Amino acid sequence: MGKTAFIGIGSNLGLARENCEQAVTELDLLAEVCVESSSSLYETAPIGIENQDWFINSVVKIKTSLLPQALLNELLAIEGRMGRVRRIKWGPRIIDLDLLFYEDFVVSETNLKVPHPELHKRKFVLEPLREIAPKLFHPTLKKTLEELTQECDPAQIVKKLTPVL
Repeated sequence: MGKTAFIGIGSNLGLARENCEQAVTELDLLAEVCVESSSSLYETAPIGIENQDWFINSVVKIKTSLLPQALLNELLAIEGRMGRVRRIKWGPRIIDLDLLFYEDFVVSETNLKVPHPELHKRKFVLEPLREIAPKLFHPTLKKTLEELTQECDPAQIVKKLTPVL
């Protein structure tokens, strides 16, 4: 399989940890996707709408033969199969799958922006990304993940969870 991509995963409804783990399994079951590595799980405070349960977040590194738009379509299909219903922006969700990076491609289409347009502001994305790809470089902002993390709002709470044995 050809291209490297990074997918952000998050959930704060139901069994959030299990939802994230199921999403990784669903990704790995796709014929055109191979999950190469996954970050730890992180517990994170909600952003935007603060009066909701905290999120469980992680990031996976994949190899894929899918082009960015086709990969996004597969992510949306997984969300749909897992019961995601989009009601409120930044609201509670059973699962959220975001295409964060696709190689060093820059994509700007109506329904797809790569790199993800908000990732540099989100410590809950940057921390797990740094864990599995510390040398990753943002192709449009021309900054390292370390630099982007340092520029994040220090009030964002991101706690690395210990693995369940």
